[in-house]
Amino acid sequence: MTIATDMLAKYLAAEAAILEGKEVKLGDRTLRMEDLGSVITGRKEWQQAANREIAAAGRTPSIGGLGFALARFGGQ
Repeated sequence: MTIATDMLAKYLAAEAAILEGKEVKLGDRTLRMEDLGSVITGRKEWQQAANREIAAAGRTPSIGGLGFALARFGGQ
């Protein structure tokens, strides 16, 4: 698990708990219903980071943003 996916899981759990009316601790902060907006904002940021990691893992190699492929001329 990467930092982005780990943080995303924490924010999703916090969001769900707050929506159930519970208090949540993230680090040294205690979050309540009035903090839901900031939790949603944080969740969206970590979701984007996780999506970037997933996209980068499936992307073809690139140099300077230009993709490339290697040709093999071994005849096999």
